[in-house]
Amino acid sequence: MSEKIVQTAGRSQLGGFAPMFAHLNDDVLFGEVWNEESIDVKTRCIITVVSLMASGITDSSLTYHLQNAKAHGVTKAEIAAIITHATMYVGWPKGWAVFRLAKEVWGEDIPVQTEKDKYQNTICFPIGEPNPYGEFFVGQSYLAPVSTEQIPVYNVTFEPGCRNNWHIHHAKSGGGQMLICVGGRGYYQEWGKEAVEMTPGTVINIPAEVKHWHGAAPDAWFSHLAIEVDGEETSTEWLEAVDKDSYLALR
Repeated sequence: MSEKIVQTAGRSQLGGFAPMFAHLNDDVLFGEVWNEESIDVKTRCIITVVSLMASGITDSSLTYHLQNAKAHGVTKAEIAAIITHATMYVGWPKGWAVFRLAKEVWGEDIPVQTEKDKYQNTICFPIGEPNPYGEFFVGQSYLAPVSTEQIPVYNVTFEPGCRNNWHIHHAKSGGGQMLICVGGRGYYQEWGKEAVEMTPGTVINIPAEVKHWHGAAPDAWFSHLAIEVDGEETSTEWLEAVDKDSYLALR
């Protein structure tokens, strides 16, 4: 016969306030149901973890039941397989939440996601590496090639508050640039005009010889595809930084 499950949390925490609830918790749930011998305790631990996971319960009660599962023989490999299997039915965010608790219970620290990592999970294009043209930007930006054949396409990502300097795409004929927002929120502004907010799906066509800047909103990450329009004798002239006060007024 397996070790009998005994629970006293109901009486110790709610015995004076809700004696009936304490009785049902300690004597019925843990006293009778958990000790009913048709199913072994290890199996009950697994069922309980999955039930709480499916309900979105990821507080101390789930931690307790994960610890209980470990104490009754559920291995690290088994709990990983259990959570993975349940995730397919109850949802990815719940799986992540339970894995964070499980890794603590089984003695491993899960790597902390950076803000960059979290944002990367929201867009389909890679963020890439630090932008080699960073000297012409205020703040941190990143550059990732999407296509280097036929028409060059790059994904440019801006951390919150990052923007490039005013600049002009010169061309004897043709030229210019197209921007397609693929994530976050940012702005595009031509000299002498109001700034245009960019959100996923926004397309901006920039003719040659137009002074402009683009970048993230002060409080948001931002990514756009940058597509250079073919032209004759093209070049980019980088100019002064965007006025800080004018930029911060964009909320």
